[in-house]
Amino acid sequence: MSKEYEAAVEGRSPERHHHRDDDREVLLTGATSPGVKRIEAIAAHITLVDRVCLFVGVFLIAYVYSLDGTLRYVYQPNATASFAQHSLLATVTVLRSVIAAAAQPTAAKIADVFGRVELVFVSIVFYVIGTIVEATSTGVKSFCAGAVLYQVGYTCVILLVEVIVADVTSLKTRVFFSYIPTTPFIATLDNAGWRWGIGMWAIIYPVSAIPLIAALWIAHRRAKRSNDLDNYRTPYQMLGFKRLSVSLFWQLDVIGIILLIAVLALILVPLTIAGGYSTKWQTAHVIAPLVIGILCIPAFVCWERWSPHPLVPFRLLKDRAVWGALGIAVMLNTAWYLQGDYLYTVLIVSFGESVKSATRITSLYSFVSVITGVFLGLIVVKVRRLKPFILFGTILFLVAFGILIYFRGGSGGSSHSGIIGAQVLLGIAGGLFPYPAQASIQAATRHEHVAVITGLYLACYSVGSAFGNTISGAIWTQVLPTQLASRLGGNDTLAEGAYGSPFVFVVDYTMATPERQAVVGAYRYTQRLLCITGICLSVPLIAFACCIRDPRLGDEQSLPDAEGKGEGGGGAGSCC
Repeated sequence: MSKEYEAAVEGRSPERHHHRDDDREVLLTGATSPGVKRIEAIAAHITLVDRVCLFVGVFLIAYVYSLDGTLRYVYQPNATASFAQHSLLATVTVLRSVIAAAAQPTAAKIADVFGRVELVFVSIVFYVIGTIVEATSTGVKSFCAGAVLYQVGYTCVILLVEVIVADVTSLKTRVFFSYIPTTPFIATLDNAGWRWGIGMWAIIYPVSAIPLIAALWIAHRRAKRSNDLDNYRTPYQMLGFKRLSVSLFWQLDVIGIILLIAVLALILVPLTIAGGYSTKWQTAHVIAPLVIGILCIPAFVCWERWSPHPLVPFRLLKDRAVWGALGIAVMLNTAWYLQGDYLYTVLIVSFGESVKSATRITSLYSFVSVITGVFLGLIVVKVRRLKPFILFGTILFLVAFGILIYFRGGSGGSSHSGIIGAQVLLGIAGGLFPYPAQASIQAATRHEHVAVITGLYLACYSVGSAFGNTISGAIWTQVLPTQLASRLGGNDTLAEGAYGSPFVFVVDYTMATPERQAVVGAYRYTQRLLCITGICLSVPLIAFACCIRDPRLGDEQSLPDAEGKGEGGGGAGSCC
């Protein structure tokens, strides 16, 4: 849209407002956007002490949200089961993933336009409100609403941590510092209950954010005293409220966000609620969203190609270093959630594990992946290559699924050891390629685009989560009810209880009872299908790992020939 056309519409002279139009261009251009300029000025004045304080702040807030995320993953099945709607667990996780996919690019643009500190405050608001709504919910609908609000805050802080790490680290040390903030262990609150187990984070999280805010503020004040921020103006000072609102509407691609949410939510959510004991495939509330969601797909594609600031940077997607890493992000979570979505429930019901044991086993993936990733980061500092580790990790991921297919239930010692071994192997694989793939895609872009490309990478993670949640939810709701009814001899009351309230069922029926063994058989069969699907989806994961580049990492923040490789060739710093 030309400046002359804008002037004609608003009834003004284009020359008179030339400065304000330039400000708008500055706001909407990643190379000179206010948030990027400010963080570059701050980074230039960060001392060793500042850097240590900054990483302490990053570690603390990341530790807290990671611990909360792991515990909340355990409490979600308990919450849905307490409402006698355990099968809707996949629906809740799908909606969270859809919101995360839309929020990641938006959060990245907020960080670039306004700044990193402002994104912390946005995350605190949504995080706290969502947590309170979840903890005080009276049904699945209100719990789901709280989960969506919480997810916005959770998504913002995850992106913030990854962008800050990219802002102040070199390529060769980025993998190490990416893993350092992640929670390395997990505890369980046996007697707290899911409401307090979730609600307490509304207090803990804002307090944990104080050191990070203080570290960024101190560095900002030093840069300001050095006169490096004399020419810095906030977006509001540059444009005023009205023009800022219009600019943000286009910059954040509000229409694109709405269409993306519509496509994912309207297609994926109905697939998780259509099954169960009362099939709903022919009902209007399943058919109508599916039809509308499918119709939104071409609308989203057309809009993104026309939009002046699309969610999807099509120019960057021409480089296999970018689309290969994005493919890894999508397929990783799609496959992982097939075994992980109902893992806690399977451990309680099918393996006969205690709450404490089930919680620890479900957290093994995070624990082992962090330990593996930290050691890998130290190795990468010396080796300065990523692709061999990424490729080996994806192959190991597939092998772990093979073990999960074999160990999927039973109360014997071999079953207990088997599921632990599978989760440990899955964790080792998870430490070898997710963050290295993120570092590789960051290396392929210039620093001013790091926030956007990181947001896109994390958005693909969320899209993969949505796909995985949907597939697992569809298999669970379509297969398990039939298996339960068949194995329990047509006892519909008992079958519905084992399906809708499994944690109540395991209290009434021990592993020694024939009813429990029949339910274990149904769970084993369903989990087998989930893991077989997961191992099949691990094959394209390996294929995407083969497609990425293998640049030599140096002391710079991005490769010297970043974003120049997509047109033809690997560039000086890369190899196939």
